[in-house]
Amino acid sequence: MDKLSIEDMAVFCKRKGFVYPSSEIYGGFSGFWDFGHLGVELKNNIKAEWWKYHVAQRNDVVGMDGSIITHPKVWQASGHVENFEDVMLTCSKCKEKVRADQFIEEKLKINVEGFDTGKITEVIKKNKLKCPKCGSDFEDIKKFNLMFQTNVGPTSGSAAYLRPETAQLIFSDFKLIAENARLKLPFGIAQIGKGFRNEISPRDFLFRCREFDMMELEYFVHPDKVVECPFVKEVENYELNFLSQEIQKTGNPKKMKVKDAIKKKLISEWIAYWLATEQKWFTNLGANPDNFRVRQHLKEEKSHYAADTWDLEYNFPFGWKELQGIANRTDFDLKQHMKFSGKDMSLFDEETKKKIIPHVIAEPSLGAERAFLVFMFDAYNDDKKRGNVVLKLNPKLAPVKVAIFPLVSNKPIIVKKAKEVYNNLKIFFNVFYDASGSIGRRYARQDEVGTPLCITIDFDSIKKDDVTIRERDSTKQIRVKIKDLGHRVWEYMVGAKFEKLGKTILK
Repeated sequence: MDKLSIEDMAVFCKRKGFVYPSSEIYGGFSGFWDFGHLGVELKNNIKAEWWKYHVAQRNDVVGMDGSIITHPKVWQASGHVENFEDVMLTCSKCKEKVRADQFIEEKLKINVEGFDTGKITEVIKKNKLKCPKCGSDFEDIKKFNLMFQTNVGPTSGSAAYLRPETAQLIFSDFKLIAENARLKLPFGIAQIGKGFRNEISPRDFLFRCREFDMMELEYFVHPDKVVECPFVKEVENYELNFLSQEIQKTGNPKKMKVKDAIKKKLISEWIAYWLATEQKWFTNLGANPDNFRVRQHLKEEKSHYAADTWDLEYNFPFGWKELQGIANRTDFDLKQHMKFSGKDMSLFDEETKKKIIPHVIAEPSLGAERAFLVFMFDAYNDDKKRGNVVLKLNPKLAPVKVAIFPLVSNKPIIVKKAKEVYNNLKIFFNVFYDASGSIGRRYARQDEVGTPLCITIDFDSIKKDDVTIRERDSTKQIRVKIKDLGHRVWEYMVGAKFEKLGKTILK
């Protein structure tokens, strides 16, 4: 089927209890979203899987959790106060405000990200672009800082900012974490937390919000070892769709193995390793690899701190867009914080017996909301044979793991047994109990919200102390003893084949 539009996905998410417009009873609040009873479970599962993959399962990465509001000098040192800006267009008549690069891309199908105000003005005048709302001319172009400003304490003079990223908290705490965790280079520090950006024109549902969760990792290496990555062999045969600066001149991504891209000098070992590692995280959790590509930033796009930046992009319904940025930040951030704070951020190198400033060779940075969209789009299936939507989420991500159905709700002996099964399983899994409607309709409701397993307690369950388990994707059914149920469900959640869990009774 054709991919859903972003508007269709927003409607589906609202109807099923995944995501709602924030403050909808007051007309909503642009750029802010509330996650419903299913959405919060899915989002928490995404964050948990990210943390497991990037921190718990690695011996070279530790975590932290920094404050949302921090000393304003943090953002002066990072360059955000001076440089964290978008170009804004304001209508001279109706005062409609739009973000310049997005507006031009929509109208002219060209990328002007990174253009200065002079170039933007030239494009606007040359193509005679007008206000999308009333058709009037734009005022002189202005830059708009995206940080939310607030005040700390009872006086109005103590200005501070809501953090636009989590990375700077990692840099400001770098020395403490490195020493207390006894880290040796190369190593990473990861963080998940809220970020805030005062977007000029938030759009495309969860894709561009004013409040979001960031999953971010800063990976530090010795300044003399920024070329060779000791882990690259783990991904050397993994294939990516490459769109380097050179390849972008033709406009067609080239699919090749990581080792071949490195050999052709399209990309550095460290960036290639992290791009492959990040795409593997998505595909291991069920995302379609054909919907991904990796694109290198052009010179005019690169952030002021970056030596090189690549984006992991996803083919959203509104085009190829950045899903995750991976930047080589060099030693910019640590040196800036040393300069502004007067504190030593260096580490002692045992080999050379000298102090060194580590380089951030890669910065895998991902918004949880954008990851949420990827998994929802790739899981959504309009099953014509069943006559309903089947949300084929990976069991690890599914908001509800198991649904419990008594075959009939007017037989106390069956209801009692079903409640026993429900109470036993809910200790370990997020379980839903449903006794309303036909079994077929109950299956359909769970298919639509991505529940991977449905368990039915019937008359044979009373006699034989077993149940029927039905798998969402295949609709196959097996019988499993109640005493083995918890272990069998756990096996399935960690990757066991459904047919291995019990005796197949229906295909």
